[in-house]
Amino acid sequence: MFHFDKDREWKVGELLRALQRELLPEYGEGEARAMSRLIFHHLKGWNATELIINEDRPVSEYVVEKVNEILKRLLTGEPLQYVLGEARFYGMDLKVSPAVLIPRPETEELVDLIVHENPGQDLRVLDVGTGSGAIAIALSRNLPFSQVTAIDISSDALRIARENASALHARINFLHEDVFRYEPAAESFDIIVSNPPYIAESEKKDMERNVLEHEPAQALFVSDSEPLIYYSRIAEIGRNALLPGGRLYFEINPLFADDLRKMLESEGYVDVRIIDDISHRPRFAAAVRPEK
Repeated sequence: MFHFDKDREWKVGELLRALQRELLPEYGEGEARAMSRLIFHHLKGWNATELIINEDRPVSEYVVEKVNEILKRLLTGEPLQYVLGEARFYGMDLKVSPAVLIPRPETEELVDLIVHENPGQDLRVLDVGTGSGAIAIALSRNLPFSQVTAIDISSDALRIARENASALHARINFLHEDVFRYEPAAESFDIIVSNPPYIAESEKKDMERNVLEHEPAQALFVSDSEPLIYYSRIAEIGRNALLPGGRLYFEINPLFADDLRKMLESEGYVDVRIIDDISHRPRFAAAVRPEK
């Protein structure tokens, strides 16, 4: 059954506003407007200006059917990025599915931090838990002549990451590895970066339904008893795999920022920093393997 009558002669502006009205109760005015524009961009390739220019243009029956399909899924709480099969990250369109996390704006800030602090060339980079490949691909495209390696335990995630890298002409060495068993060669990287699982199980009660029901739990959650388990292991890898003076970068849970700083210092790292995101929350950590 169609939500919007496919036999009616719709115009672009009419259908756009009708879609916004249907999304409004679930998502709020601003989000409903943004989502509607993204849907039309996905279906027609139009930006906001082109939507206005084409406002009086008739809409095909096919587009009405697709809008109905998308709306039905959105009203169940399924994230728009999974519905469309793509997400925008660092100026790139990435393929996504429920096998990978949807890239977040905060993670773009992490990429910015790394790019701005590492202006050199030929850097060797390791991305741990690459997911869709978002960080690895962004760094490959923005660090001149870099050599990027990316690992993940999920073969489904690696398939998507490889497709994204291929589509964006990024040369990345993807490896199917478990971080708790991975042993890279000594002093083989200038930078190790990770956005690992960092949400404590006890935080689930405060999270949005669309995240809990649709995004991969293994990429999100850690036990309350070991919230730094991934960070500790990656720090251990970095002690051997980073070159002297090499840098470690993390996206972090603000709740554990102080504990993470102490752990990195206890592991022998220097210049340990906790860095706020644009919302003034402690969201990133950086540390340096000391020179010999």
